[in-house]
Amino acid sequence: DLHIHSRYSRATSQKMCIEEIARFAKIKGLNLVGTGDFTHPKWLKELQETLIPDTETSLYRTAKNPEFPVHFMITTEVSTIFSFQNEIKKIHHVILTPTIETAVQINERLSKYGNLSADGRPTLNMTAPQLVEEVMEVSSQNMIFPAHAWTPWFSIFGAFSGFNSIEDCYQDMTKHIHALETGLSSDPPMNWRLSKLDNFTLVSNSDSHSFWPWRIGREANVFELERLSYKEVIDAIRLKDKNRFKFTIETNPAYGKYHWTGHRNCGVALSPQEAIKLSNICPVCRRKLTKGVEQRVEELADRPLGFKPQGAIDFMHL
Repeated sequence: DLHIHSRYSRATSQKMCIEEIARFAKIKGLNLVGTGDFTHPKWLKELQETLIPDTETSLYRTAKNPEFPVHFMITTEVSTIFSFQNEIKKIHHVILTPTIETAVQINERLSKYGNLSADGRPTLNMTAPQLVEEVMEVSSQNMIFPAHAWTPWFSIFGAFSGFNSIEDCYQDMTKHIHALETGLSSDPPMNWRLSKLDNFTLVSNSDSHSFWPWRIGREANVFELERLSYKEVIDAIRLKDKNRFKFTIETNPAYGKYHWTGHRNCGVALSPQEAIKLSNICPVCRRKLTKGVEQRVEELADRPLGFKPQGAIDFMHL
């Protein structure tokens, strides 16, 4: 589970520290977890104090209990806000990096674009291509991909401030994008309906804001590696290697709060067909409805429901 948050992110459990994350990750059956939030100076300092490098894996273990069977990868999520063709775009991205040292270098570059202390998931005034360029210049071993790709706000395909394609978003930096995160509100079969996503590996992470076993690892990735290491995991994702990347674990997308079109405060949740019948106008307050992920997929899909592309990584519903 490579995308979680620390207690320095908004709306996150104040008990989210490395020891607790490790303890509950083990209960859930996870043996590799992202640290989240390495861009936050206080969390980064904590990571430097509570993690030690595992020389065998190029990953990290808890300093307090190095024998504990949970490894950590240095990860974060950032939000970029920028203008594209006279529209404001708000996109979230996940960044994976091999060491705390490379994380420090990334932070030095990103601090020019926003206040990294403001939140565990900082808001940066830069374009998506600029972000990728800055991150990849630090190390070719870094990986970056769009977070929860379909949620209405703050995502690459979001109905409110997203794009219709990965190439539109990342421009000439698309060559460094090898994956996208399905998010709680979508699963692989929904993404398989877009032929233009065939070249990207679908990854699943919990985006967890607490360590409880019903949150952490509720979406995850299953690898079968000769040797657990940062490079092996990254390569398996980058190459969409079915021998090493076995499947993703997904919650039913209907569990995601943005799956259907609606208004939470009005108690309205509609299938795409029902929403279209109402011209996307809320029957309670008469304002425009929040377009759900299923309806957004329907808009961009060029394949029927049930299509499975060749070479797709398998998945399992939890």
